[in-house]
Amino acid sequence: MRNVCYFMLALLLGVSVWACNDPDPEFGTNEFGRLQLVFDNVVGTEDLRLQTGIYNNAAGEQFSVSALNYFVSNIRLKRADGSEYVVPQDSSYFLIREAEPASQTVTLTNVPAGDYVGVSYLIGVDSLRSTRNISELKGVLEPSSDMNSGMSWDWNSGYIFFKMEGSSPQAPINQTTGERRFQYHIGLIRNLRTATVSFGPDVAQVSATSTPRLTIRADILRVFDGTQRVSIAQNNNVMVSPFSATIADNYVTMFRYSQQVKTN
Repeated sequence: MRNVCYFMLALLLGVSVWACNDPDPEFGTNEFGRLQLVFDNVVGTEDLRLQTGIYNNAAGEQFSVSALNYFVSNIRLKRADGSEYVVPQDSSYFLIREAEPASQTVTLTNVPAGDYVGVSYLIGVDSLRSTRNISELKGVLEPSSDMNSGMSWDWNSGYIFFKMEGSSPQAPINQTTGERRFQYHIGLIRNLRTATVSFGPDVAQVSATSTPRLTIRADILRVFDGTQRVSIAQNNNVMVSPFSATIADNYVTMFRYSQQVKTN
C-alpha cells in the first residue's frame, strides 16, 4: 500500500511540473517576463505641474490644473507578427494619477516572451466590470478606497473614466465661491474610448531577463484641441451632458509614444 502511495505522489508531482512548464498555447513559449508602461502627463512640450503651472490652450485661454486622473484598462500588447497578447482582465485595471507619481508606472507581469511593437487600452472601465457586485471590486476599482481618488459617482452608478479640474480666468465665475474653475468628469459607457499607441521604430523585447520600460506621453492640450476645439469659457463644467462625448473624443488622442528603456 505504501508503494502505491509513493507512486501516486510521484505521478502527481510529475503532472504538476509538466503543467508549470507547459508552453503558452498561443505563443508557443514557456518563458515569461515583465513590461512597464510609464504615463508621462505633459502640456505640449512642458511637464504638467499641478497648481503651479500656467498654460494656454488652442482657444487662447489661460488655465492651470489642480487634478488629473484617468483609468487605463483592458490592455492588449501587439506583437511584431500582428498577433496580440491580451492581459488577463483581473490584472488590467490601473488608475493614473498625476498627484501620485508611483501610479504612473503600469507594470505588466507574466507577459509571454517576444517582440512587441504597440499597445492598446481602454480609457475607462468596461461595462461588465462596472456592473459587478461591489464586493468583487478591489484596489483602484473599490469606490470607498483611498486608491480610487474619487473616481466613482455617489449619485450615479459607474466610474468617472477621466477627471481633470483646474482654474481659468476665462471660466465663468461661481456666484457661491467667487472662483473661476473648470471640471471635466467624463464617464458613462458611451464615452469609453480605445487608445492605440505604436512604439514606432522600437521593439519591446520581453524575456525573463529583460524588462522593457516604455514611456507614453499624454498631452492634455489635446483635451482642448483634439478632434474638436473646446473652450473653457463655453464649457467649463462637463459631466453627463452630450458634450462629454466631445471631451472623450479629444482626450483619447492625447497619447503618444516617447521612448524605451530596457531594465534587467
